[in-house]
Amino acid sequence: MPLIIACPEASDTFRLGELLGAACRCGLVIALSGELGCGKTTFVQGLAAGLGVPAEYRITSPSYTLINEYPGRIDLAHADLYRLSDGTAVEDIGLEDLISPERVLAVEWPERMPPEALSECLRIDIRIQNGDGRVITLNGYGLEPGNLLEAISEIDT
Repeated sequence: MPLIIACPEASDTFRLGELLGAACRCGLVIALSGELGCGKTTFVQGLAAGLGVPAEYRITSPSYTLINEYPGRIDLAHADLYRLSDGTAVEDIGLEDLISPERVLAVEWPERMPPEALSECLRIDIRIQNGDGRVITLNGYGLEPGNLLEAISEIDT
C-alpha cells in the first residue's frame, strides 16, 4: 500500500528525505519520479543528511555529470538520467554497477533505466500541488523497501 505525504514547503520535502535516510540500510535503490523542478534533488539533499553525508558536501543534481557519489554513514550515489535518451546508455555509464549492498542509490528519471534493474526499489513520485506544495507518494517493491516504508509510515512526518 502506498504512503502518501503532503509536503507544503520545500523544507518538508527535505525533512522527509532526511527521515528516510536515517531509517534506511545499505543496498537500497530509490527511484525518484516527477516533473522538472518538483523537488527530487531537495529530497536527495535530505536523504544525504539522513545518511550522514558531511555538511561540507554540496548535494546538487548531477544533470551533466550523470552520477555524483558522497561518503556518509552509508555512502550515497545520486544519478540523474534526464539527459539519457534510451535504456542502453545506462549500461554505458555503469549505473547498474552502483546497485550494491554497500551504498544507497538514488536515481532521478528512473524510467530511462531497464525495468528489471528496478524490480526491488523504493519508488518515490513527487507532484507539485498548490504552488510550492508537493504530494509525495512512496511505494516499496521488495522486502527491504517494503519494511522501510512501513517503518517510516510509523514516524510522525
